Amino acid sequence: MKKWLPLILVVAIAFWAYNKSVGFYNTATNLKEEATSKWANVESAYQRRADLIPNLVATVKGYAAHEKETLEGVIKARAEATKTTINAGDLTPEKMAAFQKAQNGLSGALNKLMVVVERYPDLKANQNFLELQSQLEGTENRIKVERDRFNDEVKGYNKFIKVFPNNLFAGWFKFAEMGYFKAEAGSEKAPKVSF
Repeated sequence: MKKWLPLILVVAIAFWAYNKSVGFYNTATNLKEEATSKWANVESAYQRRADLIPNLVATVKGYAAHEKETLEGVIKARAEATKTTINAGDLTPEKMAAFQKAQNGLSGALNKLMVVVERYPDLKANQNFLELQSQLEGTENRIKVERDRFNDEVKGYNKFIKVFPNNLFAGWFKFAEMGYFKAEAGSEKAPKVSF
């Protein structure tokens, strides 16, 4: 029996390591897929916003034709935002920052457009504009909710792959840290709006 003890010990350790690595891999894969799914929801919410913008611009254009520069700025920012995409399987902090920068440009252009709208009482009373504005506000709320959900999933995944001994398995299986969706620099200060 003594001569079998080392073999039994090696088999037991191998069995434990196998079970631990399979458990890690499956859990990490599930957590990453959940975060990736939440990212798809973020992109969907941004796409909804991008889809609303042409209708909003067309409605404003009818009332504020001489605000050409602002309208063109919104159209350009929309094009830039929709062209910047991220592969859901490669959500690095750098790529998240580039995506967020494009989306922030669109948000800024929309804010300028809403300031312009304040100058046109007839437009503010237009039913189509009011419905579009309401949909846009609802979409902005959805975007915030989806970003929060995404960050929650990323947090769970990142914590899982960073704790010992999971960090060892993460390196072996090439599970990398995912980037969070972060607030734009300076957004902690309330913007000044003047009419």
